[in-house]
This record gives sequence, C-alpha cells and structure tokens, in this order.
Amino acid sequence: MLGLEDFLSIIFNFWVGFAILAIVLVKTSIKPVPQNMAYVVERFGKYNKSMDAGLNFILPFIDKVAYYRSLKEQAVDVPSQSAITRDNISLEVDGVLYLKVIDPYKASYGVDHYVYAVTQLAQTTMRSEIGKIELDKSFEERESLNINIVAAINEAAGPWGVQVLRYEIKDIEPPRSILEAMERQMKAEREKRAAILESEGHRQSAINVAEGDKQARVLSAEADKAEQILKAEGEAQAILAVADAKARALEVIGNIAISEMGQKAIQLELAGKAIEAKHAIAKLSSVVLMPDNQASASNIVAEAMTIINTLNKQQSSENTS
Repeated sequence: MLGLEDFLSIIFNFWVGFAILAIVLVKTSIKPVPQNMAYVVERFGKYNKSMDAGLNFILPFIDKVAYYRSLKEQAVDVPSQSAITRDNISLEVDGVLYLKVIDPYKASYGVDHYVYAVTQLAQTTMRSEIGKIELDKSFEERESLNINIVAAINEAAGPWGVQVLRYEIKDIEPPRSILEAMERQMKAEREKRAAILESEGHRQSAINVAEGDKQARVLSAEADKAEQILKAEGEAQAILAVADAKARALEVIGNIAISEMGQKAIQLELAGKAIEAKHAIAKLSSVVLMPDNQASASNIVAEAMTIINTLNKQQSSENTS
C-alpha cells in the first residue's frame, strides 16, 4: 500500500505537470502579431483566418500559423533584360518594382511565390511596352512606360493579393553602334544650335548698333535744332535789345535836343567836329578852306557840315577807285 508521503508526492507531481502543461498551452495559444504584419492561420491544414497586428489567440495543436506576410511596401529589383523596339533596335532594360501585399490570403494561396511572379510579369510587360515605341521615344517616354507597366501588372496581379504601387526604369542601354550614332547626331544638333545662336547674336548685335546709331543721329539732330533755335532766339533778343536801346537813346536825345541847353550842346558838338575836320583836311590839297572871319556859331556849324560832306565825298571817291 502507498504511504501518505507517496500519495502526497503523486498529487504534487500531478499539479506540477498540470501547471507546466497549462503554461505551454497558454504560450502556444497566444500569438502577438507585429505592426504591418499578417499571420495566415490554418486549422487541420485548411485556411482558418488571417490575424492582424495585435494580440491574437489560436487553439494549440489544432491551429498553426502557415504564412507570415509583411504588409510593408517592398522594393524588388527587376533584372536587366533584352527588349526589341518598334524600329527593331535591341535594348537592355532594367528597373525596380515597388509592391505591397493587400490581401494576405490571396498572397498565400493565389500564387506560390508572389515576388517572383510579379517580377516575371514586370519583365514580360516591359518587353511588350518597349515593343510599342521607337528608340527615340523610349528615352523621352519613360514616365508613360512606367505608368503603362504598373497598370498592366496590377490588372494581372489582382488574384495574387498584391498591388504594384510604381515601377521605375533604372537604365536603358542601346547597342554601342546606336550610341555612337546618337552621339554624332547630338553633336551635330548642338553644333547647329550653336551656329544658329551665334548668327542670332551677330544679327542682334548689328540691330543694336544700327539702332544706337539711329538714336545718336536723332539726338544729335535734335540737339542741333535746339541749339539753332536757342541761337536764333538769342540773336533776336539781342537785336530787340539793341533796337530798344537805340530807340531809348534817340528818345532821350530828341527830348534834350528840343531844349535850349540841348541846342547849345549840339552846336558845341558840331563846332568840335568842325575843328577836328579842319585838322583832318589840312592834309588834303583838294579841299577848299573857307575864310576864318565867319566865326559865328551858325557859320561854324555850316562850315562843319560842309567839311563833313566834303570828307564823305572824298572817302567815297577813294573807295570807288
């Protein structure tokens, strides 16, 4: 028979085993899912549910996590491949693909390896799109190529639970002979543009010089015109000033001449001129001197006038001879 100690030992071992089993069951049943992750759970080999981020529970030994799917955006390199353009030029094209799992169930059961499948689909779609355009357009229409490839991949990858966000062509490499021909063409085009720009520069320079000369001549003519106008106005003002001064002088002389003192001043001035005239005509043999006994003021004035007239005639005859 079992003793008390043996019985207590059995009970203790039972509870210890039960506790260990409970801990193991709890640990295996609790499944915390990280952020941006999804766990696909199968029950007896059949899909049961998809667990999102957070604390989740499964039935131990019945349920199991069959797939771990990342919901983050993934960058997948598309290997370089050969593609034929519309004008039968072979190109080496590579790119990078950005995709995201939007349905963990389809990504797990819709395709065996969704990354490989989408990469292959991207390559075939790229070859198809490159074949629709010519070589010259392949460098210019990268953006439209990327958009067309993304649209075609998303249409085919819908059952796989994968969405392609964007596709970028990294490099397009034509054959060496085509590159050399393109370089020669680009060089000729640059030389053509340089020649056109140089001729346009010479043309614009000539136009600017001609325009400058024209403006200079216009300004010079306007300056000469303004100078002549100012000179004429100055001469007119000078003539008016001289005439005004003479008119005022004559007016003053006339006012004085009508007075008695003015008459005497005039007679004195004429007598002085007569004396000067006598000294001047003393050197001329052709002048007849009048007698000196006529010494009155009137006689002196008359004599002076006669002498002045004689001198004027003499000078006129000398000028004509």
